[in-house]
Amino acid sequence: MEQTATTPTPPSLEMTTSRQMLSWMAEQNLSIALTTYQIGKLFFLGLKPSQELSVFERTFNRCMGLCATGNGLFMSTLYQIWRFENIFEAGQQQDGFDRLYLPQVGYTTGDLDIHDMAVDGEGRLLFINTLFGCLATLSETHSFKPLWHPPFLSKLAAEDRCHMNGLAMKEGRATYVTAVSESDVADGWREHRANGGIVIDIARNEIVLRGLSMPHSPRWHNGKLWLLNSGTGEFGYADLEAGRFEPVCFCPGYLRGLSLHGDFALVGLSKPRHNKTFTGLPLDDRLRNHKAEPRCGIHVIDLRTGDAPHWLRFEGIVDELYDVVVLPRVRRPMALGFKTDEIRRVLSVEAWTGNQPL
Repeated sequence: MEQTATTPTPPSLEMTTSRQMLSWMAEQNLSIALTTYQIGKLFFLGLKPSQELSVFERTFNRCMGLCATGNGLFMSTLYQIWRFENIFEAGQQQDGFDRLYLPQVGYTTGDLDIHDMAVDGEGRLLFINTLFGCLATLSETHSFKPLWHPPFLSKLAAEDRCHMNGLAMKEGRATYVTAVSESDVADGWREHRANGGIVIDIARNEIVLRGLSMPHSPRWHNGKLWLLNSGTGEFGYADLEAGRFEPVCFCPGYLRGLSLHGDFALVGLSKPRHNKTFTGLPLDDRLRNHKAEPRCGIHVIDLRTGDAPHWLRFEGIVDELYDVVVLPRVRRPMALGFKTDEIRRVLSVEAWTGNQPL
């Protein structure tokens, strides 16, 4: 009997949006960058001249933390941090794209499981070194330079004791961090996922909020500390005087990645993995009570009402996101990567000012 071999169809990627999502992006004059370490992709979402959704992606191994700068962004990967710079001049475009982000500098850090990142008022990159449970910065001679660690950690150790993950800046200074627990033993945070989450005030060196479920992505905006109570699927803010979390709305997914823009919050949703890290969380009951299936995508939440009038959803190969960043005044961005030789042929010259003394 003759047999015919069939080639498996590779998993597809589909994106759908709410009716007004693209109009909202146009009105707000922004585009969006996001990462998914699940398939190692950096995505840029913008608008084509036809007002359709523009999706541009590049491949980086286990890309996670993102932070925007004045003319570029930083991104953490499996064992490196990349600094991207836009090489287009003001007003320059190519094929309808108004930004071209080039991976200009790479810092080799080793596999630190770097989560949130931010640039402080001095222009210094700060990042959450989750493996060592500390706030760190780049080092010219070592994998990283530790700056601060929670008072309950007895030592710096590559043991992911408390799973510190989130960083909030206030007036150019690192001010708050989130962690999944107060554990001081190797991988101890996994035993406290349901309600052991905390917010720590760095300057005061003390815990200001307890009882959270796997919190992520703290951000200071409009006089409030906003954050994601990921294990319950809630977006809200910290009432620091009362020491409690005030939920604003429930989102049908495991929340990671938060960017605030004016009166809106862009929240990343992921589908929970079926393993010990994600099962047994309050989110399971919340989804059942709302008769909802978990989603992967972005919810745009109006801070004034708690409603999510706009959304973007991933279907197919992508189930998890890590970070979401707004790119203000950017219409349609693209970037270069290392999978093709295209990067060889892109050359830029800094402005010529005449011969310089050597």
